[in-house]
Amino acid sequence: MGVDGDAVYVDSHCHLAFPELSGDIDGVLARMSQAGVGLALSVCTRLDEFEQIHALATRDPRVVASVGVHPDTRGAEEPTVERLAELAQRPRVVAIGETGLDYYRLAEPLDWQRERFRVHIRAARTSGKPLIVHTRAAAADTLRIMREERADEVGGVMHCFTESLDVAQAAIDMGFFISFSGILTFRNARDLQDVARRLPRDRVLIETDAPYLAPTPYRGRTNEPSFVVHVAAKLAELQGSKPAMVAAETSDNFVRCFKLLSA
Repeated sequence: MGVDGDAVYVDSHCHLAFPELSGDIDGVLARMSQAGVGLALSVCTRLDEFEQIHALATRDPRVVASVGVHPDTRGAEEPTVERLAELAQRPRVVAIGETGLDYYRLAEPLDWQRERFRVHIRAARTSGKPLIVHTRAAAADTLRIMREERADEVGGVMHCFTESLDVAQAAIDMGFFISFSGILTFRNARDLQDVARRLPRDRVLIETDAPYLAPTPYRGRTNEPSFVVHVAAKLAELQGSKPAMVAAETSDNFVRCFKLLSA
């Protein structure tokens, strides 16, 4: 995947339907292309935003889509296996998610969140689409449910990864990729940088999680897909590689992760 003589990057996780980006979507996509970012996965967090996400993906070849309900989402349409699997069959929908567990701001009982995660994994197995997994302050339960629901049958990505090397290896053992966001560029992210340095390069992706988590030197600003080049530059530094090599490797990994013949 690439253009002769040029590195082409993939932003494996962003939220183009969020108002911080959707209000200037043509500008966001133009800057993305100017930065050498050839593809972005626009990730769904609520079913009522899916049509907007899907419409952009079907009209712009620089965008692909997912379908899912974020683990923090409350008061919205609750997903079912059947509904998720149905929407996952639409053109240019490449994944189920964003799903997973997030205990950071929420207190037990969280059985509703764990059941929602199981629904997404079952929908992924039904549809044959890989998973986009979010985990925060919940790594042990996340891995346990992934094993119990046989998430290894579809694989996917642990997005915006901030956990330990052991958690990363457990996910890789289940066929998952590990994606790093702008957090990797933060000065206080030494433990995460050490994880990134030690992972196999054929299992790593890069992302922005835009509009959040802008990398250095844009920390504190609204993030956007064009900034993924800074994540790649930091990853190259940690690996003793070059940004163009990271672009090529992570783009190829994206194609393998999401089972795409082309992107």
